[in-house]
Amino acid sequence: MNFEVNIGLEVHAQLLTESKMFCGCSTRYGEPPNSQTCPVCLGIPGALPVLNQKAVEFALKMGVATHCRISENSQFARKNYYYPDLPKGYQISQYEHPLCRSGWVDVLTDGGVRRIGINRIHLEEDAGKSIHDPAIAGNATLIDLNRCGIPLIEIVSEPVIRNPQEAHAYLTALKQILTYLEICDGNMEEGSLRCDANVSLRPEGQKELGVKTEIKNMNSFRNVERALTYEIERQTTILSRGDRVLSETLLWDADAGKVKSMRGKEEEKDYRYFPEPDLVQLTISEEWVAAVRESLPELPMERKNRFVRQYRLPAYDADLLTLTRPLADYYEQVTAVCPDVKLASNWVMSDVLRTVKERNLEIDDFPVTPALLGALLNLIANGTISQSAAKIVFEEMIHNPRSPEDIVKEKGLLQISDREILKPIVEKVLTENVELVRQYHEGKVRVISFLMGQVMKETRGKADPNVVNRLLRNQLDK
Repeated sequence: MNFEVNIGLEVHAQLLTESKMFCGCSTRYGEPPNSQTCPVCLGIPGALPVLNQKAVEFALKMGVATHCRISENSQFARKNYYYPDLPKGYQISQYEHPLCRSGWVDVLTDGGVRRIGINRIHLEEDAGKSIHDPAIAGNATLIDLNRCGIPLIEIVSEPVIRNPQEAHAYLTALKQILTYLEICDGNMEEGSLRCDANVSLRPEGQKELGVKTEIKNMNSFRNVERALTYEIERQTTILSRGDRVLSETLLWDADAGKVKSMRGKEEEKDYRYFPEPDLVQLTISEEWVAAVRESLPELPMERKNRFVRQYRLPAYDADLLTLTRPLADYYEQVTAVCPDVKLASNWVMSDVLRTVKERNLEIDDFPVTPALLGALLNLIANGTISQSAAKIVFEEMIHNPRSPEDIVKEKGLLQISDREILKPIVEKVLTENVELVRQYHEGKVRVISFLMGQVMKETRGKADPNVVNRLLRNQLDK
């Protein structure tokens, strides 16, 4: 029997507000445990929550960017459950009346662009953190409540994702939008972006969804893909032998490469939702939504399409260059100086990104500014220096950012384009490589690459490759 896969993802994104959702405590990451708490986030009786307006604005940005319908009136609710890192015994979330509904995101898959529906986006507060590490806590469990009360949005997709690769593409698209909007840093290692997955299988042609399981503890997009692959295979095996899939919450064990049962799957009724009595209804005006829409930056898919259209770049280049907003900004600032947009694309995608990765830098901290790189590329484009000389200048600018023209003069890297200077060097190389000349005449034209290299070596990389190539071919063809 063939089965249809239905995957729904619940993505929690920590919002980049300076203070928590319902109090004035700081949201800074990495502070000493329990140093950023107050009676509100500690759940002390009598302490009252006050809603963070900036958190609402950030949630509205995500809702508008993902084509959601914004609710004029939404309501907070208490989601009741006990856990040591939830001191109130409940979490303030949204239930029946979320802020955003019925949106979508377009993702690029192997089969082309696919639209993934978003059921809802709602606001809620984060819980604290339980620390089970024996190296830190011994046999005990320690509780850090610094995270308790940090603003979250939960983005709930429709169960329409068909395979792990689509899930990866969807998560990538969400992360791009969140970071382009500058409302979440998208750091899964620090827990500011978290994903739970609901997986169910049904026989092809069946209308109702199958029994679903929920997978937690996936701390990277790669692990989401791995966990989904494992769970789909596990459920397929169970259903193929005629057994029943149990509705349960599973933990992904990345080291073992498999899921482990954590508990039976909770139902909505288990949380005993009811309206939060300490917060009034949240009313969103049309003017506020319009102002948010006006404030949105150019989003990733729009920017990628513009790069293809405006700069005539291949889709691959545009996809890579728009991966993050700062990278796309960097590229466009380079092209403002250097009109050769493909040359700029090649250098940003190769030399710049390689160096940024090797040095573990953000593009904003890269020492070679767009203006400096643009000036360097102009020297290549107008024939002042060769590509190999440009590499030398680039490395120098990384360590000592300054004018590429000054570095070229200082190191004597001006390109040699004079045929009368290069011709005797070419003849010398041919004289020293008679066997290669014979092979060329026998049809092994690839040897010209080696001969080119020898000329470049003789000139310490200063020779104009185009002039050298023409001279070599002229001499060889004689």
